This record gives sequence, structure tokens and C-alpha cells, in this order.
Amino acid sequence: MRGRKLRVLLAKAGLDGHDRGIKIVARYLMDAGMEVVFTGLRATPEQVVKAALEEDPDVVGLSFLAGDHLVLAPRVIDGLRQHGLADVMVLLGGVIPKRDIPVLERMGVTQVFLPGTPPAEIARFIESRIGQTH
Repeated sequence: MRGRKLRVLLAKAGLDGHDRGIKIVARYLMDAGMEVVFTGLRATPEQVVKAALEEDPDVVGLSFLAGDHLVLAPRVIDGLRQHGLADVMVLLGGVIPKRDIPVLERMGVTQVFLPGTPPAEIARFIESRIGQTH
């Protein structure tokens, strides 16, 4: 593993104001020893990309509950790629129809976590995937 803690940038892109789930995940990831930055509510894709440039995360996690994941997630992924951050793992969580998961994966999302996913599963996934690539 690398010489620093795993860094995770979490964001609520779009107008959705529900942040309970992402805050629970953030707390759990911090307790698991990861460094977590939460951009807060209502971030634009451009703000998420800017934060990723500033924070140098291993993972960008996006939470969606308002149905705008197919519009906003690709904008974040494209922005990361345009700024040389294509190697940053992108994870999504929230209320996302299962039929959209293959579409999101083709866009570059590594994994989608649906409601009810235990935070420990998310932490294990991050640790196992980052360990494989670094």
C-alpha cells in the first residue's frame, strides 16, 4: 500500500439535499482509517472536479437520490479525465435504478452501491480495489 492514507472525496452533485447516507458512509470510511473530504450539498460537476484536483483523492464517491445520475456522473468523469485524473476510481451510491448500472459502468463508474449497502462493504471494496491498482 502507499505511504499515505487512502483519500476519498465524497460529493452530492446536483440539487438533491439529502445527505444522511453520504454522511454515514463518510464517518465509517474515516473510522476505517481513510482520509475523507466531503464537498457538501449541491456541488456542480465542475466543483467536484476542482475539489479532486485540489485534494488528490484515490476515490471520488458521488451520491444521487434525485434521478440526475446519468447526467451529472458523466460530467464528473469527463472532467476528471480532461484534467489527468482518469486513474481516480469513481463510485456511486444512492437511489439508482438497476437498469442504469451497466450504462454507468460503461461511462467509467467502477461500482454502484444501492441503499442498504453496509458501509463496511464499501470500505472493503475501496481497500481491495485500491490495493490492486497501487
